[in-house]
Parts: sequence; structure tokens; C-alpha cells
Amino acid sequence: MPASMPRPRRHAGRAGNADNAAIIENDPRWARVLARDPAADGSFVYAVRTTGVYCLPSSLSRLPHPANVEFFDNASAAEAAGYRPSRRAAPPALAAQHAAMVADACRRIEAADTLPALPELARAAGVSPYHFHRLFKAATGLTPRAYAAAHRASKLRTQLGSSDSVTEAIYDAGFGSNSRFYETADAVLGMTPSRYRAGGAGTDIRFAIGQSALGAILVAQSDRGVCAILLGDDPHALLQDLQDQFPRANLIGGDARFEQLVAQVVGFVEAPSTGLALPLDVRGTAFQQRVWQALQEIPPGSTASYAEIAARIGAPRAVRAVAQACAANHLAVAIPCHRVVRSDGGLSGYRWGVARKRDLLEREAKG
Repeated sequence: MPASMPRPRRHAGRAGNADNAAIIENDPRWARVLARDPAADGSFVYAVRTTGVYCLPSSLSRLPHPANVEFFDNASAAEAAGYRPSRRAAPPALAAQHAAMVADACRRIEAADTLPALPELARAAGVSPYHFHRLFKAATGLTPRAYAAAHRASKLRTQLGSSDSVTEAIYDAGFGSNSRFYETADAVLGMTPSRYRAGGAGTDIRFAIGQSALGAILVAQSDRGVCAILLGDDPHALLQDLQDQFPRANLIGGDARFEQLVAQVVGFVEAPSTGLALPLDVRGTAFQQRVWQALQEIPPGSTASYAEIAARIGAPRAVRAVAQACAANHLAVAIPCHRVVRSDGGLSGYRWGVARKRDLLEREAKG
């Protein structure tokens, strides 16, 4: 670097790094970087202090820690500050090409009777298997194998409701054999396929209802973990909601030990900063699970918009689908959909009432 050129600023100490990370994470431009949004190219660049380079928002370079990032309006401003262009920055045309390539691969996976091998998918895309795998996961948030499994599981849920037999549904969903399916049945359905087809018949679900600062609270647990945390004004309505979710399951009132679990959840509602380490029986589509995982990464006292969550999971245009995934969440507080707000910071709908959402956020803000 010429002596006349200013040098990029390096580490500023732990406190400075933490402050900068918070500033960057709350900057709407960071969400566009996480989404590798090609539409943002030309409106700003981001620079990385630890490497001394700057990148376009759509760059496929490894994402830096936000503590080491600073934004500039354009490349000239970044270079004036002493940064050099990244050699791995992806131009907009290339980013669009990658998106089309991944979309084509998804269609191939969905249309195939069996999952195409990684080299086969990469050969069709015209890139190496390693590069294809990396691009696919960056775009979808899933590996090709996980994407195929999620698609097949979605087909299976549909087929179980319409096929004449479980075996027919398994084959129609793309499983090559009964044994291959039953090896993963628990992960796919959360119960045996026959019980799933029968509306949860024969599944034991223990529950208890308590009181919290937010009103009545119902906690339910299957043999896999907590499967429902419901909030409301009327305990009877909460029980009816649970029955609607699992119409043929065996609902069993919890004993004294189970009520301790309820007390633990109530304690978390009262003081969210204490955390909640519970095994969660989270069932949903692959997309819902990506959304719910992103929600769990929002720290207490912070919020994120639906658009920011969509960007974080690599689907910036799926804002409406993110809102639907929040609405489908049955694990109040544990999966903190109350921390998602509108882009203007306003409080939008909440399954358990906007007033409770506001109360939860105020409690978290106080620590």
C-alpha cells in the first residue's frame, strides 16, 4: 500500500468491537449483505477491517463478523479510506446467474424419483461439486440433500392425507422402500406414519396450565420434547387450541413434576434474559424451521423486522411467508416471534395478542 494511502482501521478493542457490531447489525444495509442481494449493488459497498478489502453486497465472499465491517456509499469512498477491491466480489450478472442455477437445481431435485448425486447436479450447473454445494447452501440455507428431504417430507404429509394406504403414500412421496422411510420417520413426522395419518392417535401428550404476568399459559410435551406453549386469557380456550392441534392424541394432565416444567416456562416469561434450555419438538416445513431458527437468534431486548428475517435466511422476497411462519409458531416465547416487528418498528399481529407482545418486549428491554 503506498505510503500516502490511509490504512484501514483495525481492531478497536472488545468494547469498540461490540459497539460496532450492534451498529452494523441494526443497519438495514447489513440485512442486504446477509441476503447477498444483487439489487443493492451500486447503492453501497461494505469493507472488512481485518482483511483490508471491500465488497459488493452480492459478493459470495465469506461473510465477515459485523464488528469488523464498515459501509461506504461507493467504491471510491472505500478506496479513499485505504481498502482495496475484493478479488472474489461477484458482479450482479454473475449473482443472477448463480440464482438461476440454484433454482434449476431445485426443480431437478423436486422432479427426480431419487436424489440426483451431487456430481450430477454440479455437472448440470457447469461448476465443480464443491462450488455447487457452497452456492446452493448460500442461496437456500439448506444442503441439496436437506432440500430433497424437506421436499419429500412435504409430499409425504400431503400423500398421507389422500392415499389409500401408508405404503402407497410412502412410495408416492419418493421413498424408495418402506425400510428407508421408517429409518427417518420420527424426524420427518414426529410420530409413526400411521399415527400421523390418524391425527396423532395413540400419541401421549402431557400438559398443564398455569398463570403468568401475561395471563394463562399452557405447556404441552410429547415424548420428543415441548410441543406447545400457548398464551391467552381463557384456560379453557387454550386447552381447546391444544385439542385442535392434536385431535386424536391422548392428552394427559401433568403431575407435580411436570408442573415444575410449567414453572420454568413461566419464569422465562417473567424474566426472558434467563434463557430457556428445553428440548423443543419443532415440527414444520423446512422454510418454517429456518425462520424459527432465525427467531431464536434474536437476543432478548432486540427486535428484527419481517424483511430482515427474510434476508437473514437468504429469501429476501419471502416477507409474507416469514409472517405466516411466525403465525404458525405454537411455541410462544421459546421461539420468540414477539421480537419480530414491522419495518417501521411498529407492532404487528401476534398469535397471543399485540398487548402481550408489547408487554414481553418491555420486560426484555428492562433486562
